[in-house]
Amino acid sequence: MRKMKKPLLLTLIMLVMLAAGCQVKEKNSDQASAVTPEATAAATTEATETDTPTPEPTKEVQKTEILIAAAASLQNALEEIKPLYEGANPGVTLTFTFGASGSLQEQIEQGAPVDVFMSAALKQMSKLEGEGLILDGSKKELLENKVVLIVPNDSKLAITSFEDITKAKMIGLGDPASVPVGQYAEEVFTSLGNLEEVKKKATYGKDVTEVLTWVATGNVDAGVVYATDAKSSKDVKVVAEAPEGSVSKAIYPAAVVKASKIPDAAKAFVDYLATDEAMKIFENYGFIANK
Repeated sequence: MRKMKKPLLLTLIMLVMLAAGCQVKEKNSDQASAVTPEATAAATTEATETDTPTPEPTKEVQKTEILIAAAASLQNALEEIKPLYEGANPGVTLTFTFGASGSLQEQIEQGAPVDVFMSAALKQMSKLEGEGLILDGSKKELLENKVVLIVPNDSKLAITSFEDITKAKMIGLGDPASVPVGQYAEEVFTSLGNLEEVKKKATYGKDVTEVLTWVATGNVDAGVVYATDAKSSKDVKVVAEAPEGSVSKAIYPAAVVKASKIPDAAKAFVDYLATDEAMKIFENYGFIANK
């Protein structure tokens, strides 16, 4: 066989190497093109998830309902306090039951679910304390009210004092068995010596609000209520305040009921009632801070 000349051999070797280099370049190019948009997006998402910290889960606000049994004469002031307190205490709801202090006292004695009791007199609170139904150290004697005699705005009767009340044909009083203002009224008339005559003309209401309504609508000629109640109605006028020394001071205490399942939250609300913010609202309705 004839031997191949060296120049031709070198040429063939160079062609083979060149062809091999092209194949490697095409393979690398194919691998690069094999990176799909989906793969790129996945890589980007992974990087983003790695770089961005996971947000902390939102803490759920604990919900607490405070059940408050309060004297009817406190209704207007407490309904104004409600949104202020709830707004400052997220998750807390104030639920009120208004009525005669004596009736509310009996409900608590019978086991009604109540967290805070607010009475229009010390008598009912003292009764519950004596029975061990009030949380020790939680009572605050918050407010004082005045006992007044009212008549309809258009009254033509010459009634200008508690002594004059016997000029009325019908007299509205709170039931002294359960309504503190009725008990105060009897104190006044006993002091003046005309209780028996007043009783003959008296119609007794289940709470002070009912007595106020009777006078405002002219269903009775005169009635005994608190100064705060009289201030809330444009249809009545005050003709006299109970004479000095004829009646006990009308003190409004508030306390936590011992059976409350949320004593800390209940006590926080009672403490709030003694603050300047709450007291200002009470005073706007005619109450006097008891100091």
